[in-house]
Formats: sequence, structure tokens, C-alpha cells
Amino acid sequence: MGEVFEEVSNYFFLLSEPTRLKILHALCGGERPVGEIVTEIESTQANVSRQLNMLYRARILGRRKEGTQVYYRIDDQATVDLCRTVCGQMASRIESRASAGKVAGTFMVGDE
Repeated sequence: MGEVFEEVSNYFFLLSEPTRLKILHALCGGERPVGEIVTEIESTQANVSRQLNMLYRARILGRRKEGTQVYYRIDDQATVDLCRTVCGQMASRIESRASAGKVAGTFMVGDE
């Protein structure tokens, strides 16, 4: 089981970087060239290329070259499903906290 836990830890470490999550999100709509990914996630070419390479080496992404363009696609749908589940859960928590803050703020204003 030690080897399994090590692999799981490495997997979650890979997904712990926000830029890599943004890249996965950008690729959910389908295959895209590197330049489009750079523009969408508003990062540098060097950083996006480094993160794409990490996701590719982990076999989460696939890639193909067409002329001078390199296109990336998601090859591991299970990773996308996991990210969607976790992102949905975190969005709900953020929304709940924001709603609770608005209510608390309303009470504070009313108490003054």
C-alpha cells in the first residue's frame, strides 16, 4: 500500500497548482493549441509550457503537432471528473461563506 499512497500523493501534488487546474479547465471544451491556452489562462508562454509538459508526462494530457503548432487535449477523463467534483464542492463552500458574511454584515449594520 505504501507505493499506492506515494502515487496518490504525487497525483494530488500535480493537481495542487492553480495554473494546471486552469489549463485543465481550458481544455475541457476540447483540444487547443498552446497559444490559445496561454491567452485564456492569462499566463506566460514559458509557465504554460512547463505546466503542460508536467500534465503530459503524468499522462493526463495528450498532444499532437501540426506544423509549428502543438495541440493539447485531455487524455484522462477521470482526472477531469475529479476536478469538477472538487471544484463544485469548493464553489458551494465559497458561496455559503459569502452568503453567511452578507447575513452577518446585515445584522451588524442593523445593530449599529
